[in-house]
Amino acid sequence: MTPYPVRYALALLAAGICLGAEPAVNLWPGAAPGEKGDIGPEKDTTKSTDPLIAGRGLLHIGNVSVPTMTFYPAPADKNTGTTVVVCPGGGYYILAYDLEGSEICEWLNSIGVNAVLLKYRVPRREGRPDYEAPLQDVQRTFVTVRSHAKEWGINPDRIGVLGFSAGGNLSAVVSASRALSYPKVDAMDDLSFHPNFQILIYPAYLMKDNAEHGSLEVAPEVTVDAQTPPTFMVMAEDDPVHVENVLGYAIALKKQGTPMELHVYPTGGHGYGMRPTKDFVTSWPARAADWMQSRGLLPAK
Repeated sequence: MTPYPVRYALALLAAGICLGAEPAVNLWPGAAPGEKGDIGPEKDTTKSTDPLIAGRGLLHIGNVSVPTMTFYPAPADKNTGTTVVVCPGGGYYILAYDLEGSEICEWLNSIGVNAVLLKYRVPRREGRPDYEAPLQDVQRTFVTVRSHAKEWGINPDRIGVLGFSAGGNLSAVVSASRALSYPKVDAMDDLSFHPNFQILIYPAYLMKDNAEHGSLEVAPEVTVDAQTPPTFMVMAEDDPVHVENVLGYAIALKKQGTPMELHVYPTGGHGYGMRPTKDFVTSWPARAADWMQSRGLLPAK
């Protein structure tokens, strides 16, 4: 068996550089805000008992205290200038780094969209809201990306966010945030950290009360207002995280008049990423591409 540190390094390589990504860069010039260096080294938390998704294994990353972003540029002959920051899920405990990360970036590149894979801090920090440290990381990612817009050939007014599960929650939180969540570090932090659009795939924790009880009132940290960006959402009705998450959020968007598109499928469960299965919910990438085209984020066919 390949030694653990080597196996982890090879998995990260396969999830990034082999797909044409730029080297990962640290988001913060020093320690990330509030970090004490007391959670141990970053590690591969994948278990042999983890279920396969579409017949394949996946990479789980835990103990992230040095958040990074990895830029996946779209091929030059396809580059639309549109960019998406990708937030993997994992319950704010781990990151499903390939299933809901690098594989998504590869798909985005295939349709001419630049991608930025965010490795945000997990697990949940004791004494802090679950999303607090990740919110700092995703806000810092947006200002960093916008600071490189000219250099990277991207449109700073067409930068969205795409998240799965807890990453979908994080996407909605950054879309709702109206102030920088950390002390200003440098001139980049004067740029906008706000997404121009959001794509939420089986998002979690959007309701004020536990969604399993049927609550349709959104949580205060994802409050919808006039600045909430256009939104695309997908979920399966049998998702154990509960379809009320997207139903309640969609109602709030509708009341506000925010452009949105919602797809609810009868079956599919949770945690499929974009790997094709027998359930039609896994056709969501085609629906998302159509939506991006309808919003002028991709060229007309």
